[in-house]
Amino acid sequence: MSKKLSVSRMGKTFGAIIEGINVATDTDPDTMAEIKGLWAEHQLLLFRNQDLSEEQLVAFSRGLGDLEIHLRREYLSPDNPEILMISNIKDGDRSIGILSDTEVGWHYDQIYLPKPAVGSMLYSVILPNNGGQTSFADMAAAYDGLSDDMKAKLEGKKAIQSYAAFNAQFSVPTNSKQKKMSPDIAQPLVRTHPITGRKALYICPGMTVQIVGLDEDDSRETLEFLFDWCVRDEFVYTHDWVLGDALLWDNASAMHRREPFDSSEDRLMKRTTILPPDNIATPF
Repeated sequence: MSKKLSVSRMGKTFGAIIEGINVATDTDPDTMAEIKGLWAEHQLLLFRNQDLSEEQLVAFSRGLGDLEIHLRREYLSPDNPEILMISNIKDGDRSIGILSDTEVGWHYDQIYLPKPAVGSMLYSVILPNNGGQTSFADMAAAYDGLSDDMKAKLEGKKAIQSYAAFNAQFSVPTNSKQKKMSPDIAQPLVRTHPITGRKALYICPGMTVQIVGLDEDDSRETLEFLFDWCVRDEFVYTHDWVLGDALLWDNASAMHRREPFDSSEDRLMKRTTILPPDNIATPF
């Protein structure tokens, strides 16, 4: 461990608070290598008391991997398109960000893409007085806790992931071009982490609609069991945001959701999306 960085446990099974780092300036190769190791180990890293320009947020995130330009182009930062704006703020009649102020149910970012993001980093800029907490589920611990019979049932299975299903419940529908970029896709039900080799459930209530190879009733019952199982208290950490929080999560083994908040209050979060190297980009 670096003499500079200190690490303290955050959730019951995962998550860590990293102190002794200024995300705006501490981007040297040794520090970034250490952060990558901690990220793989803890899945969820919190950096408190940060003061970041968009350029600094992008630079730090790029030290963790290539960054994606999200397909929801209408909600990207006009100056730094690597940043997706998560907000209920409007500029006249136009929403500057996506996901507004309502509940956003459990989901994995980009589980609907052939090469999903390996991580996301979310930075708090404007916060409401109450609400808007983000919860994370440790899907590796949830998989570890399953019975041997259930693990055997899931072995080698895939499930259909639908961005359209998520948008119908929680977000703004995609346009025709965006729909073509995000058709329904079959992904492994159990994903092997590309760095650690640890297995995790790779499903989410927001987008997983059918287990391939099971009849409709068996698929529904199995998914309902798994959806309930993976959000048990022992697998979940809920984050109460403070201004200046920058939170990095592992998108190969953690899903998340957001609480609603008062629509009369503003909230602005800025998110980068981190891509894996091509040789480990496809879930397996």
